[in-house]
Amino acid sequence: MTVWDSLVGQKHVIGTLAGAADGKGMTQSWLFTGPPGSGRSNAAVAFAAALQCPNNGCGACHECHTVLAGSHADVSLIRTEKLSIGVDEVRDLVRRSALAPARGRWQILIVEDADRLTEQANNALLKAIEEPNDRTVWILCAPTVEDLLPTIRSRCRLVTLSTPTTAEVATFLATHDGINPALADYAARASQGHIGRARALARDEATRNRRRDVVAIPTKLRNLGACMRAASEMVELAKEEADAITSELDARERADLDAGYGVVDRGRRPREYAPALRRLEEGQKTRAKRRVLDVIDRGLMDLVSVYRDAIAVAAGVPTKLVNEEMRGEVEALAGSASPELNLQRINAVFAAREQMLEFNVPPALALESLMVALRDTASAEGAIV
Repeated sequence: MTVWDSLVGQKHVIGTLAGAADGKGMTQSWLFTGPPGSGRSNAAVAFAAALQCPNNGCGACHECHTVLAGSHADVSLIRTEKLSIGVDEVRDLVRRSALAPARGRWQILIVEDADRLTEQANNALLKAIEEPNDRTVWILCAPTVEDLLPTIRSRCRLVTLSTPTTAEVATFLATHDGINPALADYAARASQGHIGRARALARDEATRNRRRDVVAIPTKLRNLGACMRAASEMVELAKEEADAITSELDARERADLDAGYGVVDRGRRPREYAPALRRLEEGQKTRAKRRVLDVIDRGLMDLVSVYRDAIAVAAGVPTKLVNEEMRGEVEALAGSASPELNLQRINAVFAAREQMLEFNVPPALALESLMVALRDTASAEGAIV
């Protein structure tokens, strides 16, 4: 077992990174890009472990174990639950980058969501990347190279990850996580190559049920009332899943805060407690908002998968559908609308996605508009723009 075993469908990337860890083509600034779920951050952490490992990523030594566990003193990972990464967080990383390694071969800084850097944060990062210490390595992760400033990406070596195939994801789930092959195949197809999503679908029945409710939406949009109900249900499903993800963390953070200020032991609240609690609640609110948007975004991609399946059925594509379990409904959808209309519906989904993520349109409003656009009636033919 090596540090590379968790990277699914990335043989070309593993070769590049393993070579760099062995001194072939090593540079001090890297940019890992790839679609959501391709494993950008996993690849960055595996690479960091290989750089610290005396055997270039054996997966068994103390260095590998501590990096993979997130406890290595010379590997810092910045990830955010907020909508952006601010300049203060980056300045803290820059200060750490100036330190000599405490015990490892390198001081490694990983920025998981580099596409969320604010303009000031980008500027603070640029200088550090331009003039790194001799034993400092920066690893930035983003969906595409366009998500970073040209001045930053031009100073980084680019590593592009690809979306794993359904077979690769299914095999990984079955062999690595011990998932039943039939369930692994379903999760691999339904996740559309997103490793984290595939694991959630394979392990959690509630997650599977929520997805099943979302992909059933296209066949239910028969009238305006159904459209409004579908929009409301999708928002509620997103809130339910987001709450399942964050509620335990929120409670733990609150308990830590109470313990830190002695609220639990002494039963009273010091003067400094109220502002600290307010900051914590504001941060949790921001995190919850992002989580809801992330879950809705996944739901929108699930909707797209249904319309893509309908187009595939109409075109006579012989491969398995993403939503093979609901082939009958997909065939009915393909029979009730032309491929051109279903393609317009996909465009409508992406337009709604852009409204929420780029223009901050409230999810309920954007989804109501979307469901009307997706309405499954013969009169809708050609009406979506």
